[in-house]
Amino acid sequence: MHTITIFHNPACGTSRNTLALIRNSGEEPEVIEYLRTPPDRATLQGLVAATGNGVRALLRRKGTPYDALGLDDPQWTDAQLIDFMLQHPILINRPIVVTPLGTRLCRPSELVLDILPNPQRGAFVKEDGEPVVDANGRRVAPG
Repeated sequence: MHTITIFHNPACGTSRNTLALIRNSGEEPEVIEYLRTPPDRATLQGLVAATGNGVRALLRRKGTPYDALGLDDPQWTDAQLIDFMLQHPILINRPIVVTPLGTRLCRPSELVLDILPNPQRGAFVKEDGEPVVDANGRRVAPG
């Protein structure tokens, strides 16, 4: 049984870094490639509620039909925005991580450290070379 779930896009560096940080804590999460297996309405509504940030906070703009659909218009209700996200899963921002300690949109990837139940097991450096965790498993101050 998995205690951690990540809604993941393997083409996204932030998502890959987040998954690697989860694994660096000794956990093997349930990985849901949400573009292949989109969440249903109840799951998506649950994720929105669990993050506590609202639907708009989980909307992705870059590389999506966000602008073409005019989703920045305040006329759209939360229910309508969820409809758009279900119709176009690329609109769901990523990665979203669910752990026993909370649910979070992990942008930047190191936000996952705040909700992981286990400490990091060693050093971690992002794909771009930015150090996140030192050899003792402690978070590195952004520099």
